[in-house]
Amino acid sequence: MTQQGVRWTADQVLALAPDAPSRKAGSKLGVAGPWSEAGSSGEGMVWGLCKGSGSKPYQTVVDVADAAGPAYKCSCPSRKFPCKHALGLLLLWAGADGSVPDAQTLPDWAEQWAEGRRKRAQTKRETDAAGGSAADPEAARRRAERRAERVTAGASELEQRLADLLRGGLASAEQAGYGMWEETAARMVDAQAPGLAARVRELGSIPASGPGWPVRLLEECALLHLLDSGWLRRDLLPAGLSATVRSRVGLPSSAEGRPTRDRWLVLAQYDQADSRLTTRRTWLYGTEAGHTALLLSYGAAGRAPALSLPVGLALDAELCAYAGDGQLRADLGEQFTAPTPSPVRPKGAGVAEAAARYGDALGRDPWLESWPVTLSRVIPTPDEASGSGSGWQLADADDDLARPHPARPASERLALPITPQAASSPGLWRLAALSGGAPVTVFGECGHRGFTPLTAWPEGPGEAVALC
Repeated sequence: MTQQGVRWTADQVLALAPDAPSRKAGSKLGVAGPWSEAGSSGEGMVWGLCKGSGSKPYQTVVDVADAAGPAYKCSCPSRKFPCKHALGLLLLWAGADGSVPDAQTLPDWAEQWAEGRRKRAQTKRETDAAGGSAADPEAARRRAERRAERVTAGASELEQRLADLLRGGLASAEQAGYGMWEETAARMVDAQAPGLAARVRELGSIPASGPGWPVRLLEECALLHLLDSGWLRRDLLPAGLSATVRSRVGLPSSAEGRPTRDRWLVLAQYDQADSRLTTRRTWLYGTEAGHTALLLSYGAAGRAPALSLPVGLALDAELCAYAGDGQLRADLGEQFTAPTPSPVRPKGAGVAEAAARYGDALGRDPWLESWPVTLSRVIPTPDEASGSGSGWQLADADDDLARPHPARPASERLALPITPQAASSPGLWRLAALSGGAPVTVFGECGHRGFTPLTAWPEGPGEAVALC
């Protein structure tokens, strides 16, 4: 159930937009002029009729209480989700100026859509339950054994190829070109080890990555060798590390941990896309236990994943964790309330502690790219020591080394460099504008390439600002 009178902010609505043109078009429709018969219910339904170019208005309805994020339906022909009409309706609803009154009865067309969704959800639950009881454990065990044998054969072959590369010298990798790596990656796909295939493809791009590539290639080869060795000796590893190796190799897993109920704050959400798949990463923070969790959802190439939770909302729900040392991934389970805005902020840490947390996580998972950290009281400032002269960093406003020298500039304090990709994005300027030279709280991912800011809060009262 939604809470009467508790509505999202405009920024949280616009964070749902699939692209910049949709955000712009939706903003133009976030006024009362084109809308009629709008309303909202205590169950989280928002609806309205939007005047278009035709004789009939577009029927638009949104379920903001859906467990996987808002669900949308509009009679317009747009293939985008949400379309501009759904965004405009939610912006009108967020304005709370009376244009979308509360406690209204759904019109027939909206009720039909809501009822259809309820029936489909019930059917899915019944199908899942039936499938789970009918599954053959022995057949599943045999399939897992056959796949493990294929992966072992692939890992053994990859070990030989890495040994041949090092025996012949890294210079041969530059001469061979990308074809050698693509062929090896294809062999790993045949071995049903997509995790190994992805890492092999990354190796292929290193020789063309600029000065210092031999060192980077050697480092990545060492990590790949470590993963291979871990798989081939997985029976000797502790249970947690063995689960991590299985996950890194690319074997499927499921959330089997005991459900954890908390009020989960949405810290950040962003998409990563390739030619085959769009992956959405959603970071959550348990406001009672202080735990951080990662939700992953997927969509076909060119289509956004279904799960959508705007930054700054909080939901009372259960999460089920995945196995593995340092594993933060979880699945969203039962949801007890609709997502609503929350003033809560995650507990922050200093720059030194953030780096230490990443180092500790690496000890549990050597293949980890980054670790989620909230930095408290940091100041975004240009990194004068960066070679390009265009680098940025997050300086610790409370750096102990700076306390005896109050006049010491922020650029000389203990700091984390911002990753080059993040430093060239519009989010950096939103962060700098929010700070204005004053300390801010920043949530992001800390890794060996630097820190990627994802969300920020001002020093005093204020809403979360999404940076990605």
